Amino acid sequence: MVEQGKWMKKKLRLVIMGMMGRCPFGGQTWLYLNWLSGFKRLGHEVYYVEDDTVWPYDPEKNAVTDDCGYAVDHLSRCLGRIGLPDHWAFRLAGHADACWGMSESALNDLYRTCDVLLNVVGATDLREEHMAAPFRVYVQTDPVTFELRLAGGDEHTQRSFSDHNVIATYGENYGAPDCGVPLNNISYITTRQPIDLDFWQMSYDPSAQFFTTIGNYRQKGSDIEYNGETYRWSKHYEWEKFIDLPRRTQQKFEVALKIDRADDQHKLEAHGWRLISPVRMSLDVFGGYPEYVRRSRAEFTVAKDQNIRLRSGWFSDRDACYLACGKPVVLQDTGFTNVLPVGEGLFVFTTMDEVLAAIDAINTSYQMHCEAARAVAEDYFRAENVAAKLLSDIGY
Repeated sequence: MVEQGKWMKKKLRLVIMGMMGRCPFGGQTWLYLNWLSGFKRLGHEVYYVEDDTVWPYDPEKNAVTDDCGYAVDHLSRCLGRIGLPDHWAFRLAGHADACWGMSESALNDLYRTCDVLLNVVGATDLREEHMAAPFRVYVQTDPVTFELRLAGGDEHTQRSFSDHNVIATYGENYGAPDCGVPLNNISYITTRQPIDLDFWQMSYDPSAQFFTTIGNYRQKGSDIEYNGETYRWSKHYEWEKFIDLPRRTQQKFEVALKIDRADDQHKLEAHGWRLISPVRMSLDVFGGYPEYVRRSRAEFTVAKDQNIRLRSGWFSDRDACYLACGKPVVLQDTGFTNVLPVGEGLFVFTTMDEVLAAIDAINTSYQMHCEAARAVAEDYFRAENVAAKLLSDIGY
């Protein structure tokens, strides 16, 4: 573990902007909590802020609503659990008396007095009050889509990027000879998902049965045309390439995928996939969500076509959580092998035969690969190391 202050040149006041209140599921929430924890472990003064015009989703009402009660309670609980009970704010911009956690004047003062504002996921379109922050970083967790849009002249992306001093991306293969992502004359800093290894602890269980994953099956709206080709956003195109996997091995698979179409569900089940809904489990941020990962045998999952064909180097925050829990990961190749070690605990594939070989290797030497998975998380995803490197790379 990095000792507090080893990386730190001076104590900074940091603002993390995000959307875990308006999207209160486990994956989104832990993405931010891990970043917050990493900076906190380094000794910095860190705040989480959600300050947008977008109404939040309330799962108890199953509706997007201007009632912010669920979102506010969610932030209060989560920030308290990681030791930041008074370091958050939620404001529904444009509405009177709609600021919680701190007053509007205190929030606006926070922007002016912070050292760095990190717009994680780029979820917030920056407004005048945000621009008072002296240094603004766009932390891009889903690479490729916005680069393709920018290459096509998308004005919203141009404005969003120009409002930030630095663009940091999870596309760790950007600029490499085998990467086809257009960089549009932008000098990117690369980063990755930090993981708080104390929250995501090793959980070894040789009797665990299922290779699992958590996510969405079919999504619309972000396919991009570039150089005469369509680059797909929805992962269902990749799942369909490996739909026969359960028929090719004795290994059992259970996937917590959000599936909205009955024909998709029937097709997957007919091919031997055991399906469960991720919705209720994902709302139990400190219980059901991490527990699902811990009781898995390993993770098998696909990536987006955009990241695969253009070899962005993307590696998901969820996969890093599996590794931290000592769960081997079998992930479709996005070019991340240029920055992360594979072959023990972490496996990469492009073909069905490579998937089958990885499954056989894991089950043949299960304990070794579980320990190797945890070691990859410790060496490459430790929250304070990732957070410190990002600050160093932007000059702090």
